[in-house]
Amino acid sequence: MARMAERMRRLLPSARRGAGGEAAAAGSGRAGRNLFEAAAVYVAALAEDDQERMEEAATWVSPGQLAFGVNELASRALLVLARERSQTPETVARALLGVRPD
Repeated sequence: MARMAERMRRLLPSARRGAGGEAAAAGSGRAGRNLFEAAAVYVAALAEDDQERMEEAATWVSPGQLAFGVNELASRALLVLARERSQTPETVARALLGVRPD
């Protein structure tokens, strides 16, 4: 997990930006990509250790948008897992990260 967080910190600031604050990929036919699509592809690629897809998804939106999308994806996934396990989101989050309960 620490490796994924390190990779994300390294990639997010490096997302290329074009003129007018749009992601660089917007000029290359990627304007239809939204932050949730970018986040989904980015996180899936991260889980599969696919550096190329991670880097591509990071160019679809601004770093701030990608971070927001990743956070939203994490929150939604955590809620689904918590419901499936009949546990609190905090309990599930701590279990996924290997953190002992308080």
